[in-house]
Amino acid sequence: MTVQTGAMAKFLIIDDHPLFREALHSAVTLAYPDADTQDAASLPEACDILAAEGGFDLALLDLSIPGVRGMDGLLHLRTNFPRLPVVVVSGHEDPKVVSQVIAYGAAGFIPKSAKKAALADAIQKVINGAVFVPDNLVAASDEQIDAHARDMISRVATLTPQQLKVLGMICDGLLNKQIAYELQVGETTVKAHVSEILRKLNVHSRTQAVIEMSKLEQISGLGSIDPFGHGQGGGQGGVGGRD
Repeated sequence: MTVQTGAMAKFLIIDDHPLFREALHSAVTLAYPDADTQDAASLPEACDILAAEGGFDLALLDLSIPGVRGMDGLLHLRTNFPRLPVVVVSGHEDPKVVSQVIAYGAAGFIPKSAKKAALADAIQKVINGAVFVPDNLVAASDEQIDAHARDMISRVATLTPQQLKVLGMICDGLLNKQIAYELQVGETTVKAHVSEILRKLNVHSRTQAVIEMSKLEQISGLGSIDPFGHGQGGGQGGVGGRD
């Protein structure tokens, strides 16, 4: 995917931190001075923008925006807007996170500690069709996830948006009746979703599905990090600094 000559590149920044959104705007402008860059402070706001407008060349997503658990935000974008390239920009530079992000279909991973020029260069590479991961994280991330986990990640990626919602509610301990109430659908519909989820994940029970999802969360370690994603990368040397 490349931006055609003469066309205006269009970006969506998804991050709840105003200062970092401003820093990302600056980096995008450095790479594409005439770009149309919009931002969203939450996943629902981002989805509303994407549904209303479309035509975005790239989304820059903070994994740890409020109200989103683990890889749920990335998965939601990948399933609802499959043609939209998504680059994760995160302060959590763990190779396990990087490996999982790429396995879930992200177009790249950029640390929040990256300097503005490096971030601009990464954005250009993704727009030109590359999957970007910093050199120091590539080799380390390649060996972080075993074959079983990779298989489960690929299976989760096949779930529809509604199935992902149901799976999330199962992991939260909700019963079929409660899920039906939350989604405003019949209990029979929920049972059908649960059966299909179990089939796609190749597990035999709801409990086994919860265990497998818990294992994936443990791999990334995202369940224990600062939910606002502000714990790292906020210093003057990173993208938010004056470089």
